[in-house]
Amino acid sequence: MRLSTKDFELALAFEAESIELDPVLLATLGENRARVLGALTDRPVYGVNTGMGRLAGVASPASSAHQRNLLIGRAVGGPPWLSAEEVRWLLLVRLRDLLAPEAGASPELVTFLVDRLNEGFTPAVPRTGLGSAGEIIPLAHAFQTFLGVGTVLVGGVETPASEVLAKPYEPGLKEGATLIQGSPLAETLAAFALTEVRRLGELQTLAAAIAIDVLGAPQAVYRPALAGDDQVLRSVLLEVSGLIRGSAERPEVVQAPVSVRVAPRAIAHLERVSGELDEAVRRSMPTDSPAFLDGGFVSTTGFHAVELGLRMDAVTAALVHLGEVSVQRTHRLLDERFSGLPAQLAADPGPQAGLVPLHKRAVGELHALRRLATPATLGSVDTSAGQEDVQAFAWAAGNQLRDACARMSAITACELITGAQARWLASGEGAPGLRAAYSRLRELVPPVAVDRSLGPEVTALVAAFSSGGFGPF
Repeated sequence: MRLSTKDFELALAFEAESIELDPVLLATLGENRARVLGALTDRPVYGVNTGMGRLAGVASPASSAHQRNLLIGRAVGGPPWLSAEEVRWLLLVRLRDLLAPEAGASPELVTFLVDRLNEGFTPAVPRTGLGSAGEIIPLAHAFQTFLGVGTVLVGGVETPASEVLAKPYEPGLKEGATLIQGSPLAETLAAFALTEVRRLGELQTLAAAIAIDVLGAPQAVYRPALAGDDQVLRSVLLEVSGLIRGSAERPEVVQAPVSVRVAPRAIAHLERVSGELDEAVRRSMPTDSPAFLDGGFVSTTGFHAVELGLRMDAVTAALVHLGEVSVQRTHRLLDERFSGLPAQLAADPGPQAGLVPLHKRAVGELHALRRLATPATLGSVDTSAGQEDVQAFAWAAGNQLRDACARMSAITACELITGAQARWLASGEGAPGLRAAYSRLRELVPPVAVDRSLGPEVTALVAAFSSGGFGPF
């Protein structure tokens, strides 16, 4: 992939086998770098000829040694580490930031970063325990490795960077400070979570449709016209209506349980808040501090990723509600009073327990999911002797959302297995729009004619979700 501008599609770069920098882009970076160096005077420039944090007022030599120390002295984190995929995305976000003129990065630094990306160089970057106002701790871990200091992961094994890097980088003026500014970790975690959240929305739409189908629920409540002006809800209702078209309603069912009726609204809310998160991720702003603007250096607040954090908290809360709806639907599917099927969806109720233990697994996952709903972005504590007295903790919101997605995937797997078992026990093939999904579910998790351990099959189904081996339908 050839980069000729500071604006590039992160997803395309992530998938690219190699990245190449256009010589014109490198020349532009060089010209801008010369302007940055020319603007450096004896006046204090944060992180260039001063300390950082509470020591911002203390003069420091404007030197490469000072830039090295900014990276090394702040690497105080530890495992668990980000995955190799997350680190690659993090480095790509940092590359995009370095290409912006306000960063004033040199062509040499940008080229060094691209070379490391092409090599699959993977710094060990801590996932938790990050109490700084921005993301100085994880970014110090990431980029001290460019100096041949710290730890990298080689095949998942912690390895000294000095053993992997043939020729360390010597940072120029301002470059050490630039590498640890902003909140690219929060952006990385948000981007990865969005992929999972979109998948969960699709799977929950399928699970809701299956529940409607096997319960023989009245379908009028899913008319798209009932969405009014809510276009997000209308879209979900259209999807559900298409999946259940041709499904047989049971005449004795006057009204389905609330968990069955409100499913589209819960899914629509998830889509709405995740869309707002996506917009926040795509919004561009200077992340360097100080940024080089209009020929001078200006302190910025790009490190304070509060919008990303709060929006990730909101998506996690939406997942919790969706999880509650899903677990309740699963329980209704197991209840013969609602399904008209054998109790607990057992082939031989009594001697066989059926799928009730699967609901207990879902309840346990929901219990863990609920605890993730506490906003991670709130809870500031003074650091740096009061100079840094507010933190966004957006990275923590990203980790909670990541964990919430994992819990919700297990809940969804439990419901889909339950729905497929109900269809197997019921008469008929079900709605035409759901038959491919039923068939795929039977391939991955055969019907339970005799009690067996379903734990491994839940795990396998969740893995199929993530790998793309389950759908779409």
